[in-house]
Amino acid sequence: MAVGSEQGHVAALVEAALGQRAAQQALTALTIAPSLLAEGSSIVSRAAFAMAMNIVLFHGLLERVPSGAAYVADTVARGGKVTFDHGALRTVRMPLGPTGALPPGEDAFTRIFLPLGYQLAGVYPLDRLKMTGRAYMHADAPEEIPQFFLSELHIDRFDPAFGEVAARVFGTSRDPLDAQTVGLLDSYARGEPVGFDRAAAALPILISAFDRQHDPVTLNDYEQLLARSHEAAWIATEGNAFNHATDRVPNVAALADRLRQEDWPIKDKIEISRNGRVRQTALRADPVERLFAGNELRQVPGSFYEFISRDVDPATGRLDLSFDASNATGIFAMTSVKS
Repeated sequence: MAVGSEQGHVAALVEAALGQRAAQQALTALTIAPSLLAEGSSIVSRAAFAMAMNIVLFHGLLERVPSGAAYVADTVARGGKVTFDHGALRTVRMPLGPTGALPPGEDAFTRIFLPLGYQLAGVYPLDRLKMTGRAYMHADAPEEIPQFFLSELHIDRFDPAFGEVAARVFGTSRDPLDAQTVGLLDSYARGEPVGFDRAAAALPILISAFDRQHDPVTLNDYEQLLARSHEAAWIATEGNAFNHATDRVPNVAALADRLRQEDWPIKDKIEISRNGRVRQTALRADPVERLFAGNELRQVPGSFYEFISRDVDPATGRLDLSFDASNATGIFAMTSVKS
């Protein structure tokens, strides 16, 4: 596919993945750095590919989160745009070895993130949830390309009975990456040039990694997981899909007040980081219907849409792109069955 002067790599990759109408909708809604949109040489940079991947993932989340889609539509109707700050996803780390055919825990995604230019930016113990969160920031454009907040649920921190259920549920996981896509990641990791056609072919495969890879869970196994960990139960039905996508806004408190007055399903409390520079809240997770093993249909918590405000770090003079373990723990409660 030849990329014309009117369309750079980011827009062309998004259109190839979503189709013209959905791509236009996604590109119109988001604030995207002009330098990323302008790239159109014969080679697709890792930054352009990463940005396109994030746009497609953001669009996918809105398809699953009606409240988020309604908010974005309202923002665009008001003449605004969304600054996509980060996407969050959850993984499972078994006590030993891989997760079915998937690499263990976060390794299933660091094999994607690192070749595309992401680097580890912070580790956040989520001990109350028996999880660890890690932030991955893009080296080439840290403020312009969304981060990933990648968390692992540590099965070895639960009792053996829970571990047996987890092994039964997540042990059926398949690896969605084919040899051609792994080859593309290897090329990026080695700094080799990647052409548009090759990038466009790999993008849908990489997007498919952000999904449930294991077989449908039985209702009995789901309830056993839920009794000990709402996060494990969520992964059992939703897999490695985006748990939430986050909109970076100037004043999250003022926005939350407005949304509450307009009867949006907004979280009651704003989470504030220990350093005071990062403030977060969210719309409550939209319920979804999932088909369990044995064709049992049940409503469970789906994903949600989050808001974040970041202040400048006076020590660096740059935007504080860090996270906070307490904030993350509070935000993760949005997918609790009780919420």
